[in-house]
Amino acid sequence: MTDAALPFVPPLDIWRGSYLDEGHTIASWLTTTDHKRIAILYALSITVFFFIGGVAIGLVRLELISPTGLFLTSDEYNRLFTIHGIIMVWFFLVPSIPATLGNFLLPMMIGAPDVAFPRLNLLSWYLYVGGAAFTVYVLLSGGVDTGWTFYPPFSSEYSHSNVIPAAVGVFIVGFSSIATGVNFLATIHMLRAPGMTWLRLPLFVWSMYTVSVVMVLATPVLAMSLLLIVAERFFGLPIFDPSAGGDPILFQHLFWFYSHPAVYIMILPAMGVVSEVFACFARRRVFGYAFMVFAMLMIAVVGFMVWGHHMFVAGQSPVADLIFSFLSFIVAVPSAIKVFNWTATLYRGHIGFEAPMIYALGFLGLFTIGGLTGLFLASVPIDIATTDTYFVVAHFHTIMVGGTVSAFMAGIHYWWPKVTGKLYNEFWAQFAAITMFLGFNVTFLPQFVMGWLGMPRRYHYYPDVFQIWHVLSSGGALILAAAYLMPLVYLTWSLFYGQDAGANPWRSTGLEWQTPSPPPKTNFVRPPRVDADPYEYHDFGRTEETGGEARARPQGEAT
Repeated sequence: MTDAALPFVPPLDIWRGSYLDEGHTIASWLTTTDHKRIAILYALSITVFFFIGGVAIGLVRLELISPTGLFLTSDEYNRLFTIHGIIMVWFFLVPSIPATLGNFLLPMMIGAPDVAFPRLNLLSWYLYVGGAAFTVYVLLSGGVDTGWTFYPPFSSEYSHSNVIPAAVGVFIVGFSSIATGVNFLATIHMLRAPGMTWLRLPLFVWSMYTVSVVMVLATPVLAMSLLLIVAERFFGLPIFDPSAGGDPILFQHLFWFYSHPAVYIMILPAMGVVSEVFACFARRRVFGYAFMVFAMLMIAVVGFMVWGHHMFVAGQSPVADLIFSFLSFIVAVPSAIKVFNWTATLYRGHIGFEAPMIYALGFLGLFTIGGLTGLFLASVPIDIATTDTYFVVAHFHTIMVGGTVSAFMAGIHYWWPKVTGKLYNEFWAQFAAITMFLGFNVTFLPQFVMGWLGMPRRYHYYPDVFQIWHVLSSGGALILAAAYLMPLVYLTWSLFYGQDAGANPWRSTGLEWQTPSPPPKTNFVRPPRVDADPYEYHDFGRTEETGGEARARPQGEAT
């Protein structure tokens, strides 16, 4: 490949510093409208809540080592797993990739200087902080014991914990998701660079587009559901409480109409991340690009139609059960398309096993296990037998924690040099990725076994026969905790002592890699123009360079 084929990158003296140099005071960060700084604010916020939620479930797993408990009362046990669920779902998993990697990268990937509505972007973070403040209040004032689903009549009548502030916190953070979704949709529609057609969008951008549609359409239903819970408790309205003539099943319909699409709010961005990582580290264009886009759109559409498979034991008619079961199997088809296409992308690729790739491969394995066990639960007779058992817990965590967190860590490691301009220690990153995969499986494979044997979830005390499985699961949780802590250490270390990354250490394609690391505030000195698809890698393009890491030269696409 000749030098003329390389992307145009202006001389470094043209750039006027990075986004990190635009002010170093706290006020400059709290009032910023730069999408990259807002992404950093989100990253710091969700990291704090990730570790709070992790401590809560760590105490639960420690308690479950003994069949009769160790140090918690049953009420404290209920409050711990409830706050774990609330924090992990709404304050970590839902905003994790869109609000951090999405905020930072989406405008750069489409050649835009910022998101369409920068002030709305900052407002979305303040809404997140506002909802988080209510959750912190709940933590400090004794917790809430309804479970993360807020099911009535427990949440509407019988619970004497902080149901209203917990619901208000989730209600507020939902508007943060809506604001982010609206901003991303407008940005993708209006601010694409010349030549950036719809079928030249990177798959990560497509994942942000589809997840934004789901957030904008589904989140208001959750907001209405929680508002009705608050109104019932505060004003005594007979909405869900059966003793007052209400219908608790109505809440389940409303809640799962949001919460099943919310599964795809968490997993669609992860699919976008691993698509970028696989293409880069296999040195091959993504196999079946158009089918990958179609699969994302189908997941978003069909995901709105399968909420009833969470309610096979709630009194639905057999006809409704049959329809929801059929649709649940249908939604597995586009998911399977993505797995096959990722596998085909890797086939005969020149694969490098750097840390982002190991995390992405972990995602592929765990997502496949989670998807297959989801088909078990889509079958009505099997779901009836396993409802409210640890089988459901293991399935949910394999998709959401194993899949989404693995992809999130892959994205963090892949784009870390771009965000910070620094390189991390590759050995420790690879070790952490392998440890996380092993720790996750040691934690949750025993839970699949327990659930299949009939162990109910959320039980504080349990029969002695399940103790060995709980001990194994708790041991795995300890390994998993170490795997989560290691990146916090070596990534922080890299900020101060890491080597300079250069503009494109992975020799990747895409507009975000055509800027210095870290990027300038305006992203691009002059508007770029896109002349090729975003995955124009050369096969057999890997070379050995300094540090023993495999790199390859990209084919130019922007001028």
